[in-house]
Amino acid sequence: MLEPAYQADVVIVGAGVAGLSAAHRLTSAGVTVTVLEAAPWAGGRMSTEKVDGFRLDRIGQLLSTAYPELRLAPGLDGLVLRPFAPGVLLHGDGRHHRVDAPAGAGSARGALHAVRALASAPRGVPGIRPGSAAGTAPRRGFRVLPGAGQGAGPRAARAGGPIGGAVDQARLGAALTRLANVPVERLLARPELPAGQALAARGLPARTIDGFLRPLLAALLCDPALTTSSRCADLALRAFAAGRLCVPEGGAEMLPELLARTLPDGTVHTGVRVTSVATTSVTTAEHGEFRCRAVLLATDGRTAAELLPGLRVPDFHPVTVVHHTTDEPPRTGSALLLDADRGGPVAHTAVISEVDPSRAPAGRVLVSSTVLGTPPPDLDTAVRTHLARLYGTSTRAWETLSVHHTREAVPAMRPPHDLRRPVRLLAGLYVCGDHRDTSTVQGALHSAHRATTAILKDLGASGSMHRADPAPTAQAA
Repeated sequence: MLEPAYQADVVIVGAGVAGLSAAHRLTSAGVTVTVLEAAPWAGGRMSTEKVDGFRLDRIGQLLSTAYPELRLAPGLDGLVLRPFAPGVLLHGDGRHHRVDAPAGAGSARGALHAVRALASAPRGVPGIRPGSAAGTAPRRGFRVLPGAGQGAGPRAARAGGPIGGAVDQARLGAALTRLANVPVERLLARPELPAGQALAARGLPARTIDGFLRPLLAALLCDPALTTSSRCADLALRAFAAGRLCVPEGGAEMLPELLARTLPDGTVHTGVRVTSVATTSVTTAEHGEFRCRAVLLATDGRTAAELLPGLRVPDFHPVTVVHHTTDEPPRTGSALLLDADRGGPVAHTAVISEVDPSRAPAGRVLVSSTVLGTPPPDLDTAVRTHLARLYGTSTRAWETLSVHHTREAVPAMRPPHDLRRPVRLLAGLYVCGDHRDTSTVQGALHSAHRATTAILKDLGASGSMHRADPAPTAQAA
């Protein structure tokens, strides 16, 4: 049982990746921290279910090796990323087409190798060639391991496909290469429209937009209607062009687990419901009041608004993840598979055990598929039918391991969207999370970075800040 009068310099409400990252930064600066989490476990939405040796993500957001905060966040030095095959695999017109991202941000040869559309028959796909290594090598903070089971090359290249012919492919490759090298400040200064409307101004053929950019952005933003701010969409495309799509080895829970593991013992307290917050205290249902010098709200957007009624509650995109297992893997290797025709409920799917073998027992195959928006009434049948067409194989014998539906999975970023919402509400009261930046892991970590910078400045932190009697107010520096 915690002492009701427990004191710390900073109390953080919420033990998701934003709260845990903030706790790590503050403790590294000598500030004493207590993290309070209402759920029985840390991690928030980045959780992983274990079923018969399988590791099944509940949301399974795609990460990118180009996310700066994955390299910069303290505590993630041990993070291992498993990349998908370079680029993506598109299913369109009954065939598979491979589209590679540029060969590396800043590479003068990137535009020459930016796009390769490779096709194979819809059934008996002989595997997907890994392609040239794409993406920026991490400077520090995590490791990127080679993808597993990428297979041999497809039979032949074919002109056309979802992104058009050779000229259209070259135009797309040049556009992605330019985007990978555009400074973020310039992207944020562009006119802001809904992403779906802004695509028409790209100067690319309608076939390329509808067959490639729309399904790709829907997968990256978890927004099938592409109502997201075009600036946020540009950032997502920039990360795709500059890096590799990937997943954490061992499941999404590895990010919060690594962050929590390196915090001092007794920092994180789960099963503690916070009922109110102030600049110098947090009141809980189970353990009374926690006195402190500053409070950081690191919860989801709705919970933060309930504790601070002045905060805006964002709209959310629902996400449903369906996990299947089978004995024989579809022959798509470790590619992320998108539906260029958008002919079913599945936005993207992958043989995730080929990307990260630790997610399935030896000899078993794990296929993870994501449905965006409101799922259809007969979800399992609709998903199986769609997957049979996408993979070119029967799915009747596939076993459904779990279905995770999260109604408020990803905060919507409709225009006008402030990518740098204030994290300092007043001296002593701060807020962070993916609803303050972009609705990504990068956004959650970056908002925590901004919030802790403000806290340390206001506290004048240098070395340990803990006092026996907390000051009645936190003075600004």
